[in-house]
Amino acid sequence: MTEASSSRAGIQRLVRLRMRLTIWYVATFGLIILLLGAGLFAVIRYQLSQQLDDSLQSATEELVRAARIREVEAAGARGRVIDAVDELNIPDRILYLLDTRGNPVKPDTAADWIRAAARQAAKGGQTTAQRDTQDDVTLRLHALRFKLASGRELVAVAVADRIELEDRYADLIAAFAGASFAALVLVAAGGFLLVRKSTAPIERSVLFMRRFMADAAHELRTPITVLRTRAEVALQQPREAANYVSVLRSVEAEARRLGGIVDSLLVLARADSGERQFERERFFLDDVAIDAAGAARVVARQKGVEVTVEEFEEAAVVGDPSLVRQLIMILLDNAVKFTDSGGEVRVRVSMLQGAPTFIVEDTGIGIKPEERSRVFQRFFRGETARSRTDGAGLGLSIASWIAREHGAEISLTSEPGGGTRVLLIFPRAVAGVSS
Repeated sequence: MTEASSSRAGIQRLVRLRMRLTIWYVATFGLIILLLGAGLFAVIRYQLSQQLDDSLQSATEELVRAARIREVEAAGARGRVIDAVDELNIPDRILYLLDTRGNPVKPDTAADWIRAAARQAAKGGQTTAQRDTQDDVTLRLHALRFKLASGRELVAVAVADRIELEDRYADLIAAFAGASFAALVLVAAGGFLLVRKSTAPIERSVLFMRRFMADAAHELRTPITVLRTRAEVALQQPREAANYVSVLRSVEAEARRLGGIVDSLLVLARADSGERQFERERFFLDDVAIDAAGAARVVARQKGVEVTVEEFEEAAVVGDPSLVRQLIMILLDNAVKFTDSGGEVRVRVSMLQGAPTFIVEDTGIGIKPEERSRVFQRFFRGETARSRTDGAGLGLSIASWIAREHGAEISLTSEPGGGTRVLLIFPRAVAGVSS
């Protein structure tokens, strides 16, 4: 499988993972809405049914009150009591007056289940009943026994069609379904964005790791191949001792290069995993820079490059002195590598607007404009750099990581053939910090 097809397969797997996570988000939220809706519907249905029963009970009480008023107005005339049914107008309610035996008083007829409810109310004082008709209509009633001033006992009945509840249920379900659908759409969109955002670091890590491993394998392949080839050639036939010494020196040089690449990879791997422990102490940047410049002079003299220390000002920094020295050595080493014999590398340490600042300038080959933004990437080497050094392009990546860990800003300016200037600015050291 080629690298491109492997990358496409990885992206497809990531897309499928995002879709599955989004579906899980929507399914989980949908289940929550379903359970919440079922609970709300049960509660509201009970409340609406209770409201209907309360309404029926109020209707019977109104009928009883009206009947007693008519009795008083008629001075006991029986015919006037039943007028209460005709005169009392309660919307969507059918009113009945029955005697305790279930015989209808007003109106003249009543269904058997209403008469049965009246007899039950006569025994128990009141009752509530429900009946499904042949027309798929559900009727509900409330029956209440009462006594007139004359001593006669009657039963007041109020009947209502539950279709009003069904209409309210339908409106409630429609409203909740619409709101739920809108919520699911928003959750799906928001969930997808959330999943995409949460998996973006994973995607970057996977792509970075794949690229890092490919670059590392590419960089390690060359010295390993050289080592194997030279050893095989040397063993093909007997040679003089001087030839073996020459081969061993070449092998040693390649092994040293290979060891440097492995050490750099190990540093970056520990940096990525957060395993590298940092010392936090207050030290002076100028002392570390002078020490590093002295070490760089040894290599610079062999190339005929002059390392000069210009401005040096006391600058306190809080961090890991060994790492900061490694950072400065990387910058000085690069400056010396890419400066021709007779050139110069200048070093300065100062307090720039109160911030500790390290500057290294060289008169070397410079960097092309299109390469400047990539010089801190791992394994990147410009076209000119490849012909001047056998490095793996990891030095500036390590320098950038050390700078970030110390809260420092590192930047460079360069022109092809005009040298390079690297600026390193550390945050101000807090007085009294020693660990």
